[in-house]
Amino acid sequence: MYCSVMSAAVSDVDAVPVSVEADISEGLPVFCMVGFVTSQVREAQDRVRTALRNAGAAMPSGRITINLAPGDIRKDGTRFDLPIAAAILECRGSLPAGFLKGSMIIGELRLDGRVGRINGVLPSVIAARDRGCHTCFLPAENVQEGRVVDNIRIVGIRSLQELISLGQGEDLPEEEMADAPPEPESYDVDFADIRGQEAVKRAALIAAAGFHNLLLSGPPGSGKSMTARRIPTILPPLTKEESLEISKIYSIAGLLPSEHPLMTRRPFRSPHHTITPAALCGGGFYPKPGEVTLAHRGVLFLDELPEMNPAALEMLRQPLEDRQITISRVGGTSVYPASFLLAAAMNPCPCGYLGDSTRCSCSVKEIRAYQARISQAILDRIDLVCVVPAVDYRQLSGGEEGGVSSAEMRRQVLASVQIQKERYQGSSIVFNSELSVSGIEKFCPLTDEARRMLEAAFRHLGLSARSYHRVIKVSRTIADLEGREIINEADISEALCCRSGDLPEADVPGRSRRHG
Repeated sequence: MYCSVMSAAVSDVDAVPVSVEADISEGLPVFCMVGFVTSQVREAQDRVRTALRNAGAAMPSGRITINLAPGDIRKDGTRFDLPIAAAILECRGSLPAGFLKGSMIIGELRLDGRVGRINGVLPSVIAARDRGCHTCFLPAENVQEGRVVDNIRIVGIRSLQELISLGQGEDLPEEEMADAPPEPESYDVDFADIRGQEAVKRAALIAAAGFHNLLLSGPPGSGKSMTARRIPTILPPLTKEESLEISKIYSIAGLLPSEHPLMTRRPFRSPHHTITPAALCGGGFYPKPGEVTLAHRGVLFLDELPEMNPAALEMLRQPLEDRQITISRVGGTSVYPASFLLAAAMNPCPCGYLGDSTRCSCSVKEIRAYQARISQAILDRIDLVCVVPAVDYRQLSGGEEGGVSSAEMRRQVLASVQIQKERYQGSSIVFNSELSVSGIEKFCPLTDEARRMLEAAFRHLGLSARSYHRVIKVSRTIADLEGREIINEADISEALCCRSGDLPEADVPGRSRRHG
């Protein structure tokens, strides 16, 4: 006897519908599974066999063949346990024929017949809805996550016996699903906590308003990490589409909080500087998303940038430029979204106190070698380079006010984002940093004085074409913050002050600068 039920496999950051076909025929008792399945999926035959027996539905005798179609898509994980068991139950008559027609079913089985939670439920439910399914059968622990998706019925299954009871027409007791508490809108940190450093706050404001990459260079304890960790407090809120996009990624990665199945805050990822290239950008024999994808639509903070693995650092070139990353392995090629705001921090020299003759003893050779760990190709992809000076005692002791708060800065960011939203309406562009060359020509008009200044800077600073375009995009954001449609000389000047084709180096008596 033959039957088929629908399930789903995870592919990159989406789910692909999979038909789980079961056929029971006469012959020796053999359990055969085909359809490009991994060893994890093949283990399902032992879990299914034992779970059926313990649920009071003995395994049928004869040859059982399970096919997971289409055969050119790799199937991995334990999500196919429940659909395999359901297909077998329908073949043997424990479930009425057609009971699961128009439905999708996924879940892991325990040996006692219970159904356990799985990862990747959100993209699977979205795939089921888009496929036209009216119902999705999920593990009870994943029901709250599944109900994030509209226009599809979600049924939570705790055990195989519950599934059989549903097939026999019995109604399961409806579990009261308490509404998930909303994520708190306030943050535990605020830009008002940072004393002084108004120039640094201004750079952070520009970065947040246009989603520009930011590099902070300064001595230890000057507030670089404090600044980076407060950038999420001034970013604009996520749209519903962005929330679903991020939630799908975290669902597949198994990082979606059960109490908040729909992420409403922009991610902030801060991996240690010893992170490997695969952990940062994704990879493995079968590619999985890395930190650049987990930071999608949010902030990726890389502290101690020169201390990072050079191979990992250079792998940032593609995602910083293309806002996605392509990973090719023997097991397949995956494309993951990676549109993030890079906030990086570094010391100006190995000891960190460059310019302080009483504390810094680094030689010119050591300084150059240290700063050369960050290649020009990476620097070219960073829009804003800001020198963070040491904080003096009066600022630290409270002799000065904390200055502008996150709430005030966020109001400025939101006003700028609204201008960008209206400007780019009908296009895929959200922030100024996403402008293409043609977009720059269309949306970034310059005054004659601004053009002359930009031309002089291009010649004297030796800007690359990429740097030239990034200066204009930063200028576009500065003009938006000031409410100007046309970019003027002051906007270009500030963008150039926040832009460097090389790392800043302090003047030290008796020590030549990098360019002589």
